[in-house]
Amino acid sequence: MKAFLFICLLVVAGPVLAKSNLEKSGDIIHLLLPVAALGATLVIEDDYQGSWQLIKSGVVSRVAVEGLKFAVDKDRPDGSGDDSFPSGHTADSFAAATFIQQRYGWRWAIPAYIGATFVGYSRVQSDKHYAVDVLAGAAIGIISGLYFTEPYSGITISPTASSGHYGLSFSGTF
Repeated sequence: MKAFLFICLLVVAGPVLAKSNLEKSGDIIHLLLPVAALGATLVIEDDYQGSWQLIKSGVVSRVAVEGLKFAVDKDRPDGSGDDSFPSGHTADSFAAATFIQQRYGWRWAIPAYIGATFVGYSRVQSDKHYAVDVLAGAAIGIISGLYFTEPYSGITISPTASSGHYGLSFSGTF
């Protein structure tokens, strides 16, 4: 419960801290999401498995982003450089949000994904990236988070939907 409230606070407080500037708001949330995820691993868990998984996810995501930025010569919408593709801010944010979802479940992931989506939105609206750059960054972050993150031992509750049936899925390690 504490982690959920902490993540909600970060998502809401980020834009308030830099209310006058959309780009700065996105920058703040871009930094707060991985910090919140790391903080959760250090507060909730007894070992460093979650921390290590988050670090691997973030490093691989960032290496993929930087490799693509080097290989793809795409100008930013504002003309400030030729490293528009993909969005590193978005990749970092979605890697952290996916880590939170995979490790702790949807209850904590919803505010994290809202924050990550806001980061992507802020990058497009501040003319730092095109929508395709943000989508590619989100995909890189999500794939990295999915690949490296295992659920935290305990019970995970996730929403399910298929063939007109909706409900909750409970899973755990005993």
